[in-house]
Amino acid sequence: MDNIEIQEYLPHRYPFLLVDRVVEVESGEHIVGIKNVTINEPFFQGHFPGRPIMPGVLIIEALAQLSGILASVTKSIRPALDGYMYYLAGMDKTRFKRPVVPGDVLRMHSKVLHERREMMKFECNAFVAEDLVCTSELLVAGRKV
Repeated sequence: MDNIEIQEYLPHRYPFLLVDRVVEVESGEHIVGIKNVTINEPFFQGHFPGRPIMPGVLIIEALAQLSGILASVTKSIRPALDGYMYYLAGMDKTRFKRPVVPGDVLRMHSKVLHERREMMKFECNAFVAEDLVCTSELLVAGRKV
């Protein structure tokens, strides 16, 4: 999926759309996406001047957005057309292993762990090259808007 198709699955727009590309998706199973981290990101102005680091909460948000795409693909929903959205409802076992800095390519993986009605739980990992930078289990909840 390119950026245009991603926007059919997510309500987010610049500067808060944190998935640039989906390179692999298997409905009900897993998804792999990319976030190109550039010095032009607005959060780098204040986090931190002279030592820019992508905030951990935004890495989690990027993983949640990717998981929301997988949830929508799995349920055959296009939120922009169907008036339905997935929200981040919880996280467990979250760990950050190393900083993400401008120039890094964040490769994100999300795998379905459980699915029950409108709730889905995912095992998520983010990498820069071969280095694991973040791991978390995320819970998303679907709601009509």
